[in-house]
Parts: sequence; C-alpha cells; structure tokens
Amino acid sequence: MPSAVVSSQGASVALRFGRLVAMGVVAALILIAGVWASWSTAQYVMLTKGRESGTVKVTGCGDATCSGPYTPISAGSQARDRVVIEKTAAVRDGQTYTVVMKPGGREVVRSGPGGVLYSWVPLGGALLLGSVVVAGGLGRMRAAWVMAGSGLALITATFVVV
Repeated sequence: MPSAVVSSQGASVALRFGRLVAMGVVAALILIAGVWASWSTAQYVMLTKGRESGTVKVTGCGDATCSGPYTPISAGSQARDRVVIEKTAAVRDGQTYTVVMKPGGREVVRSGPGGVLYSWVPLGGALLLGSVVVAGGLGRMRAAWVMAGSGLALITATFVVV
C-alpha cells in the first residue's frame, strides 16, 4: 500500500476524531451552562429546609421586578412590608404566590411545582440546543431525540403549570 494512502487514512481518522471531541465538548458545555443557569434559582426552590417561606401578594410591577408584602408561612420567618420578585410571564399584578426568601435580602423566588419547573427552563432550552449539536455534530440521532423530547417536555410542562 502506498504511503500517501496510509497517511490520508490517518488524517481522515484524526479529523473525524477531532470533530467528535470538539462537538462533544460543545454539547457538554451547553448542558453545563443550562444546569448552571437553572441551579442559580432552583437551589432556593428545591432545597427549602431552613429557608424562610411564605406568600407574596404582588401589588406593583416595574420593568424587571414586581413587589408586594410578604406573609410568612414557615416557623421563624418574619413578615416584611415589601419583597421583590423577578417579573416574568409567570408573575402577574394582584396575584398571590408562594415563595422562598433568598438569604440576605428582600428577594424571593416562586416555590411549589410552578417554581421548580420554571427554575429548570434554562436546562430545557439547553437540552433543545444541545440536541442539535448531538444530532448534527456527533451523528447520535437517538440521543438527540431523547434530549429534544426531554427539553420540550420540560418547557411544555412549565407552560402548562405556570
């Protein structure tokens, strides 16, 4: 076998391997970013032991936040005249929501099933985006369909519950 053919096959294998590694790293980074973005809120909603929980009645909204009085539910929690919750499609003026206080401030996040699902929406988006990379870059169609289905199910469930 001529040496040109052997070196061309070796280069082809190296390029294929490099593409798989690069796309694997990109897919992993997308998923890690989705978990990271979700966990910044999910930790307060899912790990509630020892945290203050209560309700907030939204009385006014600005551009990015809404606010209202906080009524405690958990033992040791104290009432507050005004707490701030992020303004999203899931928060409406005049509604009352169950919330968990973030430590060291007046900021709260929604709790309950709606809050848990809403906090994991960035992961749902990352699953959808990552599925494209897994299908196109890695050629793993089944894994991509599972990822896309999981992301779509998470986002749809959030839309229905919230």
